Parts: sequence; C-alpha cells; structure tokens
Amino acid sequence: MLTRLVVRNFKQLMEIDIPLSQPVVFIGPNNSGKTTALQALALWDLGVKAWSSKRSADAKPEKRPGITINRKDLVTVPVPSAKLLWKDAHVRDSVKEDGKARTLNVRMEVIVEGGTRSAWTCGVEFDYSNEESLICRPIRKPGFGDSRVAGAEFTEIPDEARQVKLAYLPPMSGLADREFMKQQGEIAFLIGQGQTAGILRNLCYQVALDQPEAWESVSRELSSLFGVKLRQPEFIPERSEIRLTYDQGKTELDISSAGRGFQQTLLLLTHLAANPGAILLLDEPDAHLEVLRQRQVFNLISDAAAASGAQIIAASHSEVVLNEAAQRGTVVAFVGSKPHPINNKSSQVVKSLTEIGWDLYYQAESQGWILFLEGSTDLAILQAFAKTLEHPASEKLQRPFVHYVSTDHPSPAQRLFHGLREACPHLVGFALFDRIDSPLNSEGALVERCWSQREIENYLCEREVILEWASLPRTLFSNSDRELMNRKIQEMENALNTLGKPSPWLADLKVTDDFLDPLFKKYFQEKGLPLTMRKSDYHELAALVPRDRIPAEVIEVLDAIVETANRATLPP
Repeated sequence: MLTRLVVRNFKQLMEIDIPLSQPVVFIGPNNSGKTTALQALALWDLGVKAWSSKRSADAKPEKRPGITINRKDLVTVPVPSAKLLWKDAHVRDSVKEDGKARTLNVRMEVIVEGGTRSAWTCGVEFDYSNEESLICRPIRKPGFGDSRVAGAEFTEIPDEARQVKLAYLPPMSGLADREFMKQQGEIAFLIGQGQTAGILRNLCYQVALDQPEAWESVSRELSSLFGVKLRQPEFIPERSEIRLTYDQGKTELDISSAGRGFQQTLLLLTHLAANPGAILLLDEPDAHLEVLRQRQVFNLISDAAAASGAQIIAASHSEVVLNEAAQRGTVVAFVGSKPHPINNKSSQVVKSLTEIGWDLYYQAESQGWILFLEGSTDLAILQAFAKTLEHPASEKLQRPFVHYVSTDHPSPAQRLFHGLREACPHLVGFALFDRIDSPLNSEGALVERCWSQREIENYLCEREVILEWASLPRTLFSNSDRELMNRKIQEMENALNTLGKPSPWLADLKVTDDFLDPLFKKYFQEKGLPLTMRKSDYHELAALVPRDRIPAEVIEVLDAIVETANRATLPP
C-alpha cells in the first residue's frame, strides 16, 4: 500500500505532500490538480519500471546516470510536448557561478512512500531533454540537490517499489456499437487517452476468459444493482469483434443499449477484477452515477479492493463519495495553495462533521464564508438585483457557499455555523431572513439580518414591474397581454381590500402567498395556458426593477454580503 506522495514541478503542481491510505479520495474544483496528482503517480510508476528494465538492481551508477523516456510512452499523461510536463513549462534556470553563467535543469520529482510489512521510500527525478523525451533516474541523496549529475550520488530503487502495480482508469466515455479485439498495449494506450469505451468489451472478455470466478462475481453485482443478467462475452473471429450482451427481462440487448451508469459500474468492476492487488487510480469513478448508485458503487469497489489487496486512490467531485470516504479512508482537499487532508481532526470534531456533512465542511474551507438564505429563490433575486446595480456582490454571488435554512428562525443557521467553525475556525458568515422578531447578531463571525418588509419578494412587487413582465414577448403559445394583467391586478387588489388585508404595494403583506401566486394563477387560467410563473421564477421580476427603483435596503444587504465575503480566509 502507498502511504505518501510528494510531487514537485509537475504540471500545475509546484509542490504537494499528501498522505495516502485505503481508500483515499482527492476532492477539489476543476483544474485544482486532482487528476494531475493521479498522473504524477502514473509517471512515477513509469519511471520506476523504465529504470528497472534497463538497470539491474545491483548495477553501479554511470558517470551520468539516466535513461531516456519518450513522450509517446506517457500514455496516461498525454502531452504534445514533454516541456508541458513541467510547472509553467519552465525547464531551465540560469545562475552565476564564479562569475560565469551556468544553466541548470529544473528537476521534476515524484517521491512515493509505502509499506505493508516494512516502510520504504522511492523517489524518481526527471530532467527535460527535448520536446520528445525526458531523462529519468532515481532521486538524489540528501546533500546532492545542487550538484551536477556527474558529481551527485543517487538513491536506489527498493524492490518493493519495483513490485508496485498501478492501474489508471479515467471515467466512461461514449460506447460504440462495435468493438474489435485489441492487444494489451493498445488497451493501455486507449485507457490513458481517456477512450475507456473503446476497451470495455475487451476488458470484460479478458476477465471472463482468464478469471471466470471474478466474471461471475461481476455479473452477480450488476444483477443486484441493476436487475439485469450479463451474458458471457463472445469473440467472433470472422470479424475480429467482441460481442457483449445482457438480458433485461426476456429481451437480449447489446451493452451499447445500457445506460451510462450501468456501463460505468461495469467498467469499474471489471477493471478492478483485471488488476487484483494493484494500486487503482480512478479518475471520477462516480461519473454518470446518480446519488444512490454513487454510494453503492463506491462502497462496493472499496470492499472489493480491500478483499483483493488492492488500493483505491480516486479523484472525485461527488459529495456522496466525499462523505463515504471520510468515514473509511483519507480525503485530501485540493484547496488553498497546498492540498491537505480534511478528515484528520479530533474525534469530537469528526463526530460533529459526520453529523453536519463533510461536503459542507469542504465548501466552508474552500470558500471561507457561508451565506444562509431561506431558499434558492432568495439567491436568484439577490443575483438579479446585484446584476442590475452592477454591484460587487454580483461576483460574490456567482458561486457562493449557500445553505438554505427554510425557516424564519435563526437557530438552525447558528447551530450549523458554529459546528462548521469548530473545524474551520476562520469561517465567517452572513444570514438573511424574512422579517422576524427574534434578536439578531449584527456583528461577529456570523452577521444576521432580516428584511424590514415582510419578505424579499416585497422589494420587486410593483405594478409597473408586473405589467412590464406581461408586456414582454412570449413564446408562440404564450403571447404578451398587458391589458389582461392590469385587470387581474385590479381584481386582486379589490379582493385583498374586501378581506381586510394590506395592499400588495406595502411592506406588510406576504406577497408571494397572498398576491403574486394567485395573481399569476388567475392570469394563466384566463389565457387558457399552464402556469409557468411560480415563486421560483420571481427573480424574472427582480431583473425588471429599474435601477433607480431598487430600495436602499437592498443595496445595504448586498454591501454586507460583500463585506462578509471579503473577510473570508482561505487555507494556507
């Protein structure tokens, strides 16, 4: 099992140092380095294998040790130029030595630690040669970091590292209706290129042929998960084609007819079966799987890997996978300047975060601030107001860490905030409620505020705004009708007056329930059309409020959101 990974100067990773376990899951936003870390492990494995195949274990180092690796051999790290493997494509440095200029190679290093019975360390370093190749050798011994290659001393590759087997697997891509027999080298190449759909039948055929018991196990799991029966893969020599079908009820279907989640699960299980005892590098294993399946499949492959002596190192975006992995392995968050484990807290904090949800903690650490609202409609309306005003909050509200409390009482927001803050001490927050009588905190880590009017929709509820909405061009089946809307508004005003309720244009009416909802219902009924304007769509009205008609209180709230976001502190 691998226990630690150190990477320097590889692609967008300047330096990372992260623990590994069984299983370990890398999480983070797009382009944060998750897949790059998996590729660094694959590159390390290639370096170790290439060195071992050309240098026997007892061979003495040459004067200038190093072997050449061709760019085309990097099947799991495809790049058009070897230079792009280096951070910022920076491969040379120029320094002065005794008054003379000297050119130094910028070394790329990958160090892996592991051990089941005894611990071992194995580092590999790489120098840029040209666009088509790079030089690989064992990493230098301590104290020789600045030495020229000819005068440096290098470590040895441990036997344990030579025996490590890595198997990289990107997510499932589109499956063709036919697949031809492929050789092992071509299968590995296509996997590295991300063309997993082009080898699925080959992978299944190989497992069924070489490991019939493993294939039966895969078939049972697919039957349990999806209620189908996999048939034995067939090789058709006349066409050099592999055929794979399954029974759904009484119908035999080709595997290309299956859903993408079914295909993804089959790919994962057969890949695991084909690589017993390997280090499985899985890039987004949850791809194409709905939430329930994500949990089932992650736990299934984790259990199967543990039983076969394999280790799972995965990169994922899934909140479900994050929460599962936090309970049984290590979760490494690629946020801030350096990736770091997030489930290495005290037992009490772990218990608290398990109840809250590790996905919420990850978002708190990623953003540094949290916004509490009563519902998603509130966020959409705030975004619309901020856009009209060209307010700085528009940027802050694009992808905020927002949590909907669905209540007009502050205590749920307070409990969640303080629970998260136990693990993320620098977290700040802003909570916004409809008008309530509860005392609110106007300062501190969590700033609370409520609207002076009944609810946020009161700030967009104006006669001219609604009439403007009714005047907008609609689809073929819903043309504009300002006059009809004006009549319906008058009817609603009269009805509210008869019932002794406040005017819809004042602050005290709950306008969604008592005015806007019935108004649009009547409007669409009169037109003989299905209702397509509901509370979730009222942000369309907010976008029509003229800039000079947006109340000062809305601007104050947006200012407070920006101030909170600006106080946020991200991990070092």
